[in-house]
Amino acid sequence: MADLEKVIACFENNFISHGELGASVSVWQHGEEILNLAHGWCEKEKQRAWTSETLVPVYSATKGPASAVLLRELEKNGLTPESRVVQVWSDFPNDSASFEEMMSHQCGLSGLDQAASVYDFDAVISAVEAQEPSWDLGDGHGYHPRTYGFLLDQCVRLLSGDTLGEIWHKEIAQVLGIDLFIGLPDSEFSRVAKLYPGKMDKSELDSGFYKEFNQPGSLVKRAFSSPKGLHAVHEMNTPQAWQSGLPAMGGVATASALAKFYQACIGNIEFFSEDVMEWMRQSQSMGDDKVLMTPTHFSCGFQKDPLDEQGQKLRKHYGESLSAFGHPGAGGSHALGDPESGLSFAYTMNQMDLSVLPGEKSSRMIAACFSAS
Repeated sequence: MADLEKVIACFENNFISHGELGASVSVWQHGEEILNLAHGWCEKEKQRAWTSETLVPVYSATKGPASAVLLRELEKNGLTPESRVVQVWSDFPNDSASFEEMMSHQCGLSGLDQAASVYDFDAVISAVEAQEPSWDLGDGHGYHPRTYGFLLDQCVRLLSGDTLGEIWHKEIAQVLGIDLFIGLPDSEFSRVAKLYPGKMDKSELDSGFYKEFNQPGSLVKRAFSSPKGLHAVHEMNTPQAWQSGLPAMGGVATASALAKFYQACIGNIEFFSEDVMEWMRQSQSMGDDKVLMTPTHFSCGFQKDPLDEQGQKLRKHYGESLSAFGHPGAGGSHALGDPESGLSFAYTMNQMDLSVLPGEKSSRMIAACFSAS
């Protein structure tokens, strides 16, 4: 059993020592929620108390749920992640790439040369189809922070005739009974907390990632700036952003919903097939990331902790188990599932940090969560 008292202490300390404004943490095990904490405020003016029902944009924590949609569509259509993408999307830029290579960030489509708005799906797809990959297939991987969702969505649309967000809502979220939206309906707007950007210190500015991020024309800059739009945090506080249904970065959720989703991913809530669950956790790419400029490790759409040459974890964003997987969101949201312990975890908040990987606020809780599991 997880050390829940220590998780609670870490959660409370986030407000005392790390400037948290509003946040939730949810822990599930063996199909049951064993911890659900919510505290703080939805905005700095303290007009709305943060509760367990508070929704908040979770940025790239959307990528896990969105990836699950495509994996199910592949299965329904008699395909596997080893199938070639061009079997579904004839104009995909690399005719030899498989779905597992596309979903583990190996196809070199992280940045686009043609300008397109995140709100213009057809323009983005045209830009993707015209894009020369930034590296050759087989020459490593690099995180696709923004284009990834369009790659998923186009494949889902071609397979099903519906958008990824529509399939997510009617076939997964409604069936599981979770408040995780990829395209938020008007009726839920009043539940959404306001996001606040993090502050950067000099040590972060001096890091290799931020040096490249601030270098015009660099691969890192292109990856995080194309398609254009929704670059500033204040843009994510608009109904247009919530309704956009962007599968890479547009999800709006509660912590409990994210954690419950991962209970289904690890089989503690019966929903996904054994094949789909295996595709979620099976390693596909690992090593130095050309975009994040640090070692990363991906399955088909989910992150895992990278390993050293001896097979030991280089960091523990997903606990102690080698089988654990999940996905963080920029600024601090994070969610994961561990088939070995049966635990799943999610953290959501509205005071962002400057990080695309999990920070101290969630990492301390994860360490406590898995220390006694």
